[in-house]
Amino acid sequence: MRRNPLSVLQDRGGAAAVELALVIPFLLIIMLGAVDLGNYFASEHVLAKSVRDAARFAARLPFADYSGCAVASGGTAEQQTQRLARFGDPSGTGTARLAGWTADDMTTVEISCDTDTSHSYVNSGIYTDFPNGGEAPTITVSAKVPYSSLFGAIGLGSVTLNLNAKSEAAVIGA
Repeated sequence: MRRNPLSVLQDRGGAAAVELALVIPFLLIIMLGAVDLGNYFASEHVLAKSVRDAARFAARLPFADYSGCAVASGGTAEQQTQRLARFGDPSGTGTARLAGWTADDMTTVEISCDTDTSHSYVNSGIYTDFPNGGEAPTITVSAKVPYSSLFGAIGLGSVTLNLNAKSEAAVIGA
């Protein structure tokens, strides 16, 4: 029995395998995208928590660390706050909370003082001990950390996003 050469075009035996081979790349991209998106949001949450912890830590440092309503650049208060944000420990030991957080200077520590003396809380309560005559200080800790996509790690693109977080806390001193 001789087979007709055109019957190969009518054969449906391998159609499912061909369809699967065509669809698998798209399914993998969708699955990796979902994993990468989840990793991005988890990293963003870690950064927000780290900055919030650092702001609360800095708010409890002694008023003497904030002389002149400023955080001394490179001073102990700034370094400890940056390291607490990055490592979870003011001494800076251990591993960084996020892989892209490679330097302390990715975290900024700023203080602002309310100079309006018409507020009832100025010159009363805990702020009478503040070096600037009772101004109410607020500490702000912010961080900008690069996030490298998982797609870039496997060679499918090199889009680098930045994770940003900011937190404020009222300085209450030690």
